[in-house]
This record gives sequence, structure tokens and C-alpha cells, in this order.
Amino acid sequence: MAKNEKGKQGKKMKREMVFPFERENYLILAAGLVVIILGYLALSEKTVEGFLPLTVAPILLVLGYCVIIPVGIMYRKKSPKDETPATPGT
Repeated sequence: MAKNEKGKQGKKMKREMVFPFERENYLILAAGLVVIILGYLALSEKTVEGFLPLTVAPILLVLGYCVIIPVGIMYRKKSPKDETPATPGT
């Protein structure tokens, strides 16, 4: 038989929904998506040996995929209790 998810008092335990991302995370991820789209637009230029498809597009794509998107995923606001004052002389 399967066990019911009940506490000691026989009540069902409530699960609190926690969203790992905040508004800032979504803004950073959106900026990364815009940079990636700009990279693909630069890559789709008609000239094969142009400056945009050979130089700008790879820079934008690497910046979007390898820098901005991971920063958007890992970014967290510092809470007041996490901020510790620096000790002078160290």
C-alpha cells in the first residue's frame, strides 16, 4: 500500500511553491536571448567574407550562450544577512 503524505496530526502537509528565479534573472535571460538573436542575424548576412558574419556574430553568440545565459541562471540577490562588513586591514 502507498503511504499518504500526512503529518503527525493526520493533516496533509502543504508544499510551499518556491520560484528559483526573480525578476532580475528573467531580465538577464531576456538580454541573453536578444544578444543570441542579434548574433544569428549577423551570421545570416549575404556576404560570406564580411565583418559581421566572421567577427561580430561569433562574439555575440559566445557572449550570449557562454556568459549572459549562465549569469542569468546563477544570479542571486544578496540578502542583508549575507552582507558582512569588511574588516579593516585584511
